[in-house]
Amino acid sequence: MIVTLIVVCEVGFWVLLCAGLGVRYLLRMRRTGMAILLCEPLMELVLLVATAVDLKNGADPSWTHGLAALYIGYTVGHGHRTIRWLDGRAAHRLAGAAPPVEPPAHGMARARHEGAVWLGTLVAAGVATALLQIAVWYVGDPARTVPLADWTATAWKAAGVHGVIVLSYVIWPKKAPGERGREAVRAER
Repeated sequence: MIVTLIVVCEVGFWVLLCAGLGVRYLLRMRRTGMAILLCEPLMELVLLVATAVDLKNGADPSWTHGLAALYIGYTVGHGHRTIRWLDGRAAHRLAGAAPPVEPPAHGMARARHEGAVWLGTLVAAGVATALLQIAVWYVGDPARTVPLADWTATAWKAAGVHGVIVLSYVIWPKKAPGERGREAVRAER
């Protein structure tokens, strides 16, 4: 049941997003479009309540409850960025707005951008951890909640891998195409 609800929430996210942006830019009803977009967090609330009810009704905590916590955490950590990114593109394509500013592609500016994205991943892992810990306390039986603890570790492993990738941008910043040629000329001299 929980996995089905996660899939419904994901499909619902994209349906609400397309509907909200369509109403906002194609029908030129900005406030109505914004109201539709603001309904999206309600779906995560439904998922959270359904997960809690499932546990309350005596379901054994499983990977599905952990996945629900990670899904909600991801939405909190990265949902606003996804919506803002798509809103900028919809405004450009459908309403004639200026093209959205692309993230920097090179150097430390790129590393700072990737660091900001990583902060979203840290927020996602923190929210998922909090939800999982609340579920552990809610169930109250440490022997039954091992799958939830496993998902906590998974959330932080993902944040750690993402952090290493961001660190690589800091240590080895991506060079602009023109910089590579200048370095080769300097090396020859």
